[in-house]
Amino acid sequence: MTKQVIICVDDEPTVLRSLKTELQYAIGNDYVIEIAEEGEEALELIAELIEEEYEIVLVISDYIMPGMKGDDLLKRVHLISPKTLKIMLTGQADLEAVGNAIKYAKLYRYIAKPWQSEDLNLTVKEAINSYLQDKELSIKNDKLLALNQQLEKLNQEQAALIVKLHENENRLKKAEQKYRAIFENAVEGIFQTSPTGLYLSVNTALAQIFGYKSPQELMESLNNLQHQFYIDPDRRCQFLELIQQQGEVSAFESEVYRRDGSVIWISENARAIRDSDGRILYYQGFVENITSRKQAEAERLKFTNELFLVNQAFSRFVPRQFIQLLDKESIVEVKLGDQVQQEMSVVFSDIRDFTALSETMTPQENFKFINAYLSRMEPAILENNGFIDKYMGDAIMALFSGHADDAVKAGIAMLKSLDRYNQHRMKSGYQPINIGIGINTGSLMLGTVGGHNRMDSTVISDAVNLASRLEGLTKYYGVSMLITHHTLGGLQNPMEYNIRFIDRVKVKGKSKAVAIFEVFDGDAPQIKEIKLATIGHFEEALWLYNKELFSESSQKFAEVLSINPADTVAKIYLELCQQPERKVQNGFQSVFYPSSQPEAF
Repeated sequence: MTKQVIICVDDEPTVLRSLKTELQYAIGNDYVIEIAEEGEEALELIAELIEEEYEIVLVISDYIMPGMKGDDLLKRVHLISPKTLKIMLTGQADLEAVGNAIKYAKLYRYIAKPWQSEDLNLTVKEAINSYLQDKELSIKNDKLLALNQQLEKLNQEQAALIVKLHENENRLKKAEQKYRAIFENAVEGIFQTSPTGLYLSVNTALAQIFGYKSPQELMESLNNLQHQFYIDPDRRCQFLELIQQQGEVSAFESEVYRRDGSVIWISENARAIRDSDGRILYYQGFVENITSRKQAEAERLKFTNELFLVNQAFSRFVPRQFIQLLDKESIVEVKLGDQVQQEMSVVFSDIRDFTALSETMTPQENFKFINAYLSRMEPAILENNGFIDKYMGDAIMALFSGHADDAVKAGIAMLKSLDRYNQHRMKSGYQPINIGIGINTGSLMLGTVGGHNRMDSTVISDAVNLASRLEGLTKYYGVSMLITHHTLGGLQNPMEYNIRFIDRVKVKGKSKAVAIFEVFDGDAPQIKEIKLATIGHFEEALWLYNKELFSESSQKFAEVLSINPADTVAKIYLELCQQPERKVQNGFQSVFYPSSQPEAF
């Protein structure tokens, strides 16, 4: 609490002491009474008291003082402390001085000297009361002003809130109008459904999509979406599960019933609307009829599948590899006369004595047998990077564009597959069959031949003809598979195979001889084993034969036959040693045969 001070100013110390004594007697010790003997001292005192947070209640000043008169002092006090009351004491002040003090210092009262004690005491007490009343009034005014300011601020905030509320109301109205316009005029169906499966609101478009006359009829007719609406009731469960997990679903496609029982495809986009506690109030979204798109997709899928089947069917007649070798993307690009030259290996295979075998079967049995056989040969070719150029009855012509190893491995695989097929035939009471395989490697011309209405793929080359002739020689030499020296030279690792030299032959019309070799990896295990056991004697016998040492050669071939009596090649050479005359087979002539001139094949 601040201390309240009364300051007395007079240049006569006797007067000051008298004044202080009377004031202390009149007002007691409730107020501090300070004194100053001149104006400047009084101003310094007031400044110090204010700095020390004293409250200057009243200044009583003499008028006539050295340096500064009383009215000037009170004017300066008023500037420093406007609320301080001022009393001027003197018997010499003129009216002008009193007027200045009243005008510029708000002089409370003028008391003439010598003052009456009762008058002074009463005046000071009134002045103090007046000061206190003014102070209290000022405090009340300040509070009232603060309240007024708060009220004004609240009024302003309320006014702003009212304006904002109006703006929000207008915005809400516009938004609602816009929503209603969208809701009513949208092409897509718009809906709100409850978590229990009831339509809360729908637009006209949705009613039309589902075949109802009005939104009201739709909402009254459907009260269980899961079982009345979805073809698959689980779709509703999946819809709810997704929206629970993700808060929304997008492009959720389902088949649904229309009012007349027909079925359409729809796509739903929806989200969950929740309250402040996160509970789902309803689902809101839109529906699009996608039946036309789904039908188009189904038709496109059907067309694609049909096209795939057609391409598959085409690939059965024209191998995909053949089209690729022509550097074409599809059969559609292939034109009459397209051709390409390639270094390839050709595999020819044929069933031995098929004519006699087919005579024992009906046409239906013939087709069944051939297809059963060919279906077992095809995988061996495809799995070794080859493709079948054509079937010729029971014969197969296959092409290999990679290493010659692919063709040789395919031939071995065909013979092993044949062995399994023969075991099956024998268990079923049928005779086993034998095939011969000829393989040659060389430059081929692949292309298309025919006319505008009928076109076929073909391969033209001496290499093809030689492979075909080689297959024929397998029967003469009693072996399963023969390859030319062109194919042998194309093998990456000839030591990987079991091979023995057979002969050198000339094809009809050609001057150069062709060396031919037997690959017996495809023979039955016991035959393969016995050929391996005799290959040393066999090759020595051939060397002697080549040196025309027929007696010694004959002896060696006899040794081979003593171990492997079924070796037809050894038998042929043994006969040639014993009866040196020219031998002609299947358009080839043996060039190792030493006597007589070769005959034309």
